[in-house]
Amino acid sequence: MTRKFDVIAIGTGSAASAVASRCRDAGWQVAIVDSRPFGGTCALRGCDPKKVLVGVAEAVDWTRRMEGKGIRAEKLQIDWPELMSFKRSFTEPVTKRREDDFMKAGIAGFHGRARFVGPTSVQVGEEILDGRFVVIAAGEAPEDLEIPGAEHLTKSDQFLELNELPRRILFIGGGYIAFEFAHVAARVGSQVTVLHRGPRPLALFDPDLVGRLVERTRELGIDVHLGTEAIGIEKTPTQLIVRALAFGGRSTFQADMVIHAAGRVPEINDLNLDAVGIEWEKQGVRVNEFLQSVSNPAVYAAGDAAASGGPPLAPVASYEGLIVAANLLKGNHKKANYLGVPSVVFTIPQLAAVGLSERGAREQNLKFRVKAEMTPTWYSSRRVAETRSGYKVLVEEGTDRILGAHILGSDAGEVINLFAIAIRAGIRATDLKHTLFAYPTSGSNMTRML
Repeated sequence: MTRKFDVIAIGTGSAASAVASRCRDAGWQVAIVDSRPFGGTCALRGCDPKKVLVGVAEAVDWTRRMEGKGIRAEKLQIDWPELMSFKRSFTEPVTKRREDDFMKAGIAGFHGRARFVGPTSVQVGEEILDGRFVVIAAGEAPEDLEIPGAEHLTKSDQFLELNELPRRILFIGGGYIAFEFAHVAARVGSQVTVLHRGPRPLALFDPDLVGRLVERTRELGIDVHLGTEAIGIEKTPTQLIVRALAFGGRSTFQADMVIHAAGRVPEINDLNLDAVGIEWEKQGVRVNEFLQSVSNPAVYAAGDAAASGGPPLAPVASYEGLIVAANLLKGNHKKANYLGVPSVVFTIPQLAAVGLSERGAREQNLKFRVKAEMTPTWYSSRRVAETRSGYKVLVEEGTDRILGAHILGSDAGEVINLFAIAIRAGIRATDLKHTLFAYPTSGSNMTRML
C-alpha cells in the first residue's frame, strides 16, 4: 500500500517535530516515522532525564561541601530507585503526549524503521510512503567500537533506565556522557573508572579548565585514565574485564558494568541512502547552506543527522528544523547561523563554553586579548564551598567584540548563556562590563571577567 504526503519526516525528536508541526500548520499533509518510542533523544534518552539525575547529585554535592559550614550531612545519600522513579515522572508521559499531539494536529505517525525505496519514497513495515519532500532527522546512535566483546557494553539510554546502580562502573570514552554520568554515579556511591584514549578528555572545551575539572573528578574518587584505549571486553561469571593499551603497555580493569561513552554518529547507515543517490558521510547527510541534500533536492536533513557544521545539540536541532520548514514552505531562503551557540558539560561543577577557543582564534589570525583566572577565592565560589572554578574570556582587539568565553563553576551553564547573547547580538565587552547586574549573583561576575 502506498500513501502520499507533502513531507515525510524521519525521526520524532527536536528537528523532526519542528518540521512536522510547521508544515502541518501550513496545511501540508505530513507523515512522521520513528522506530523508537516517539519523543526523540533529548526528551527520552538524553538531556532531560540526565539533568534530573544531575540535579539530585548537585544537591547532595552542595550539601556535602557545606558540611562544617552550617550543614550536618552524616546520613545524606542518594536513593537510586527513588531517583529513577522521579526521573520516569518526566520521561514516561512524553511518548503518549507526543503521539496525541501529532494525531490532534493531523500528522500521520508511523512506527518502524524507515528505508528509502525511491528518491522521495520510504518503506515502513509493509507500507510505502511517497512524499514530495523527505526530511532526515533520525538523530544519533552510539558508534561501533569494533572491539572484541563489544556486545557486553551498556549504552547510555540503558544507564538511564537502571533500577539499581552497579558497585563498579567503567566508562569507555572521555566526552560529555562519560563525565556527566560518572559524576552522578560517584555521588551515588559507585566505584567509577573512565578510560579515554586521547591525552585530554572533553576536547571541545578549554584545556586549562578541563585540567581543573579532571582534578576535581579525581578528587571524587573517580579513576580517570588518559591515553588509555580499550581493546577488548571479556565477560566472566562474576564480572567484566576490560583490556586496554596505555602508553605502549597493556593493562586490565575489572567492572560490573561497562558503559559505551566513546562517541555517537548519525543513525542513518541503514536508511538505504546509497541506493537512491543521497550522499552522506560520517558526520551525516551532506547538505548545502539551506540544509538541502547536495545530491537530491527533494531531501533535507536537520539535527544530528545532517553534516551541517552545527554542533549536535538539542537547541540546534530545533533551530535547524525550523529552518528546513521555512525553506520547504517558501523555497530556499533561510540559512543557519551558528554564531554564539553555547555548550555545557553538566558535571559538578559545570564546564561551559561559547564562541572561539584560543586555538580557534589564532587559526583565524585574529588579534585578541585573554583574561583568565582561577576563582575559588571569589565570593560566588566560597559561598558554596566550590574549590574548582575559573574562566577564560577572549576579546578582539580593535572591535571589542567577545570572541569566546569559557567557564568552570557551579552556575557556568547559566552565565554562559549571557555570553552567548552578547556574542550573537554583537554586544561589546565594554558595554557588558558596564552593565548593572543584580548582586550577589553569578551573572554579576561577568563584569570581572572582561
